[in-house]
Amino acid sequence: MKATFLDEISIVLCGEAGQGIQTVEHLLTQTLKLSGHHVFSIQEYMSRIRGGNNSTLIRVSSRRVSSPVDRMDLFIPFSPGAINHLRDRVSSQTILLRDKKMCGDDFDFPNAMEMPFSQIASEVGGKIYTNTVAAAFLTGLLQVEEEVLERHLRNYFTGKEETIIGKNLLAAKKGYELGQKLVQNGQIQVRLVKHDEVKSEILMDGVEALAMGAIAGGCNFLSFYPMSPSTALAVLLAEHSKEFGIIVEQAEDEISAMNMGLGAWYGGARGLASTSGGGFALMVEGLSLAGMIESPMVIHIGQRPGPATGMPTRTEQGELLFSLFAGHGEFPRIILAPSTIEDCFYLAERAFNLADRYQVPVFILTDQYLLESHYNIPSLGPGQTPLEKHFVSPDPDYKRYRFTETGLSPRGIPGLGEGLVVLDSDEHDEGGHITEEFDVRIRMVNKRLKKLELIRNDLIPPKFVGPNEYETLIIGWGSTYHATKEAIERMGRENTALLHFNQVYPLHHETVHFLKKAKKTVVIENNATAQFAKLIRMETGVGMEHKILKYNGLPFSTDELETRLRSVLK
Repeated sequence: MKATFLDEISIVLCGEAGQGIQTVEHLLTQTLKLSGHHVFSIQEYMSRIRGGNNSTLIRVSSRRVSSPVDRMDLFIPFSPGAINHLRDRVSSQTILLRDKKMCGDDFDFPNAMEMPFSQIASEVGGKIYTNTVAAAFLTGLLQVEEEVLERHLRNYFTGKEETIIGKNLLAAKKGYELGQKLVQNGQIQVRLVKHDEVKSEILMDGVEALAMGAIAGGCNFLSFYPMSPSTALAVLLAEHSKEFGIIVEQAEDEISAMNMGLGAWYGGARGLASTSGGGFALMVEGLSLAGMIESPMVIHIGQRPGPATGMPTRTEQGELLFSLFAGHGEFPRIILAPSTIEDCFYLAERAFNLADRYQVPVFILTDQYLLESHYNIPSLGPGQTPLEKHFVSPDPDYKRYRFTETGLSPRGIPGLGEGLVVLDSDEHDEGGHITEEFDVRIRMVNKRLKKLELIRNDLIPPKFVGPNEYETLIIGWGSTYHATKEAIERMGRENTALLHFNQVYPLHHETVHFLKKAKKTVVIENNATAQFAKLIRMETGVGMEHKILKYNGLPFSTDELETRLRSVLK
């Protein structure tokens, strides 16, 4: 059997939770990037600590790649159930690299090659070195420089005993030689173009970018209660809390987490509450409190399938309408939805300025897929969004809710001046004191809602990709961007454009213009009811002609979107 892969290869690893699939992914992607390869990786895993079957997709390419594919060029199973778990993705071109001791041999596979990963690991010192052998095997197959692999392994195992480091290096050497042997024998040839500039690029995931963006935006307080997939953000900020002066508080529940965040803003800090859909349900009363007291607040929701616990380790875009309509009463809000790792950084940074400037809650909607996707990016530029602070030192005549032409009242910080900063969850007068005067109630409601006029003058325009004169307009939001963009590029349709939103509420004023130019519209969403299409119709009166929806807990792949778009546009 001989196989040649030009410009790109898709590698899939699959095994039980606890078998170290993530270790192989980390070692491989980091080493490939350091060698000059463009890489993308994403995991799919079950909500259990041990057992089940989890998989990792790694795309290695001569060009930038930022989305998943269904195709499996090389498939390495680490457990007996791995092949059945991914059988639907196996094609006649898939090469199975199997170790019978790890995955058994009770199956028929046309393109199977026997790989002695466990035997090599045992020779080195035990099965704990199997992951190092497998990762090194793939680097050898992809012709990564051996010194690059060794250097990364030494960095990865820094702090370990010298014996452990030595055995991992020996395991890597033997695995690397095994991969090189397949190349030299001509059994598998992978011809990829390396890029020197990639070696110095950043390989990161959405969680890391979001955390860095929050830091760049001046976040100095985070409150949360653990809930996947948002917990990773809290853990990362906690790890760097002393370095950046951030207080990270794991509250007793999400109710407390939200109220702690409001208290932080009241005291002059920049607070962030991070959660997922079920946790946000408990935060809603506090959200309405933010609306009444006109407090800034940044809320991160890492979306996952619901209702209730749903599928806690899977992905979905199911919280858009929840975040839009959550809360009792009427008050303005801003909803951001990053579509790339870079967006995670820049929108998180901007969210804190927006919350501070307009004294409203600002949502950042991500999802499990975006948070856990890894790929290399050229750089990030902290400080492109200058840090703004919109509060005053209260004077003796200070009134927290003074009526103004814009609807924005000066936000005072207790202790900074001589004036008293009064807040109340009941309806209040200009001074913050409870009132049931009907005319004051009307003026206060109008004052709060008037801020929407200001917000609409400060909107993030949607990304437009394609010809200015188009017949078909594809509409998306959030994490579907890269897969959609690549699918459209593959189709090569000159009359098709993509309009993708990073700010989903309020909608940008040019949205209607883009929609009315199109003869055919298609919305792509990772949910069952086309929530963004409903929002667009509500705000513009324009309905979507076609809807491509997915809600099985998995993200869209480029292959799938290409197929479904061709079907809709034929």
